[in-house]
Amino acid sequence: MNKNNLKLETAIFAGGCFWCTEAVFQRLNGVEEVVSGYTGGTIKNPAYREIATGRTGHAEGVKITFDASRISYKELLEIFFATHDPTTLNRQGNDVGTQYRSEIFYTTAEQKELAEDFIKLLEKEEVFDSPIVTAISAEKPFYLAEEDHHNYYNQHRKQPYCQIIIDPKIKKLNNYFSKKLKHGTL
Repeated sequence: MNKNNLKLETAIFAGGCFWCTEAVFQRLNGVEEVVSGYTGGTIKNPAYREIATGRTGHAEGVKITFDASRISYKELLEIFFATHDPTTLNRQGNDVGTQYRSEIFYTTAEQKELAEDFIKLLEKEEVFDSPIVTAISAEKPFYLAEEDHHNYYNQHRKQPYCQIIIDPKIKKLNNYFSKKLKHGTL
């Protein structure tokens, strides 16, 4: 595809550990880039060791650059909600703390409306057994995580965390969204 014809937009999601979220969205057709970082907090240029304390207010998140002519924001929302638990406050599995919260940071008024409507639909359809606690907030400064956190799953698949926590998310992605995946990704 001609790069000049891309309709690039940005989505920012926090869905627990950014290694997991990054691995999921990297595999989607139409996603041009996914970077891990920190957003939603109170200090500038936080480091992982500060985030891990939960005292900065930042969430581990991903900034996704996507081609809206190939994958819609609504499709990204669908995958976001299907690959993490939006019903646990400040927690994803064994990862506990405000840095692991579920939050959508919208970059446009349209994204805000789509996110609000999607959550209402999920609740109306009773997709989850518990109420959705995912926050919806305006985009805040996004700080890139340290280099060793980028592309983590792809570089460390043999590590127990990747095998126990991330592999099931990738399997779910492959099972339910196979038509949205880039060719040659697992």
